[in-house]
Amino acid sequence: MKEEINAHNSILDLIGNTPLIKLKKVTERLEGNFYAKVEAFNPGHSSKDRIALYIIDQAEKKGILSPGDTIIETTSGNTGFSLAMVSIIKGYNCILAVSSKSSKDKIDMLRAMGAKVYVCPAHVSADDERSYYSVAKRLHEETKGSVYINQYFNQLNFDAHYLSTGPEIWEQTNGKITHLVACSGTGGTISGTAKYLKEQNPAIKILGVDAFGSVLKKYHETREFDKDEIYPYRIEGLGKNLIPSVTDFDVIDKFMKVTDEESAHSTRELAKTEGLFVGYTSGAVFQAIKQYADEGEFDVNSNIVAIFPDHGSRYMSKVFSDEWMNEQGFFDSVNQEESQRIEFIK
Repeated sequence: MKEEINAHNSILDLIGNTPLIKLKKVTERLEGNFYAKVEAFNPGHSSKDRIALYIIDQAEKKGILSPGDTIIETTSGNTGFSLAMVSIIKGYNCILAVSSKSSKDKIDMLRAMGAKVYVCPAHVSADDERSYYSVAKRLHEETKGSVYINQYFNQLNFDAHYLSTGPEIWEQTNGKITHLVACSGTGGTISGTAKYLKEQNPAIKILGVDAFGSVLKKYHETREFDKDEIYPYRIEGLGKNLIPSVTDFDVIDKFMKVTDEESAHSTRELAKTEGLFVGYTSGAVFQAIKQYADEGEFDVNSNIVAIFPDHGSRYMSKVFSDEWMNEQGFFDSVNQEESQRIEFIK
């Protein structure tokens, strides 16, 4: 009898079920057991594959999307790439409004995936007509047969992680997880995952990561939106200058703010110690872990899971570029420029 070929029907079959990897060298001085949920193993190299496929599938089931329609979204890059990838397979057009803060690598990748890209100024208010929120809304109004994903205010973003990321982590740790550490942008990943985990064990601590220049930490603590908290910062996909309705702040126990510079060095540290070539936000998550550890958040019995959202290839022109790091003033007497490791033979 002839054996069938063991192949996936499409790249979309590979979304989810990402591995949990124990962190060793990089956490030697820290108390606890640390594990990384490495979302770069998704086919689109980020956690946003989960929401892109789930939201589009739900839109199809409700009859909102038909072949040839256009998907429109606001994105710092990763959600856009995932939507473009799903659109290719399912037969949709894709238009993306992207923040100018997004790396050139991300923008080039979006164009390579066939998306029409509008690059919008990053450091304007959310209600400014030039902001990527406003531009996406305008494009949706002007484009017949379009669907605006609106990840910041779409409950399906939350649901995707409640139904996939949360159960995966619970199963992979055999229910022994004590802490989850994750960054918060739209808030779908951290709060969707957190809700599922808290339902299994309310004692699990959910530790968020925010950026200096973002309003999320203060809003979590006071429920007040303070526009004076807002100022430009470099980390992509982390923090916000508005309050996304997708974020369930009640399931998050605490937030920690991290700096651009320390997060950049922590990103490089993960590559050099664990061989994990992950993105800027992953470095931010690890930086927050170090700060939480310094505050005594963990002990020897803690089992900490960190969600690393995306792949380092999207930051070659930023945190993995010596030139960019120098331009930001991120190389100093402690973190010297590493270009001396390259020798050109003539």
